[in-house]
Amino acid sequence: MEYKHKNPEQLRFDLSIIASWIQPGSRVLDLGCGRGDLLAWLKEHKNIQGTGIEQNKEKAAACISRGLSVLQGDLRDEVQDYPDDCFDMVILSQTLQQVYQPDNLLKSLSRIGKQVIVSFPNFSHFSIRLQLLFRGQAPKNRQLPFSWYDTPNIRVITLADFRKFSKDVGYTIVRECAINTHDQDRRGKIISLFSNFFATYGVFLIEKNVP
Repeated sequence: MEYKHKNPEQLRFDLSIIASWIQPGSRVLDLGCGRGDLLAWLKEHKNIQGTGIEQNKEKAAACISRGLSVLQGDLRDEVQDYPDDCFDMVILSQTLQQVYQPDNLLKSLSRIGKQVIVSFPNFSHFSIRLQLLFRGQAPKNRQLPFSWYDTPNIRVITLADFRKFSKDVGYTIVRECAINTHDQDRRGKIISLFSNFFATYGVFLIEKNVP
């Protein structure tokens, strides 16, 4: 089904899904927040207490110019400074595939946040599978546009991989949404059947299992 926001500042489709999962007035940390589109929308429409971390200096400066509270730095280092449970929600959007030791990072995020939202490109999309099958080369598509030698992505993840990872390391998947995007990711649809085959992105809401 088509899913569109009527907000003045159009969000990317995956960010629209994430925004719909955030409760009004929440304390939110957005990691790799880019130019702050999601934080700005949540601040205006859901009155959140929002903070971001962005490594790119230009993007961090753009956030600050919009009146957002954003730190410029390496998210892996910056999250260590926060006390336990200081956020209701921590967001890691389209960044997991670029992170060393993601299990350690998610452990830190589940310490400082009650819940964590993670999204990433799905490497098992049928277009990726077909390229590997017929070309025998490192595949590329709109969601993964880089060549093997210049990509910022250091790992590939599928929806099935993340579900297994969550079970293995002790996270409960509270919600998940598989999506297929188009129009430069501004619009899209939710994939209900054969999601690991047809989805371009996965969005997961997780929390740490309590012993």
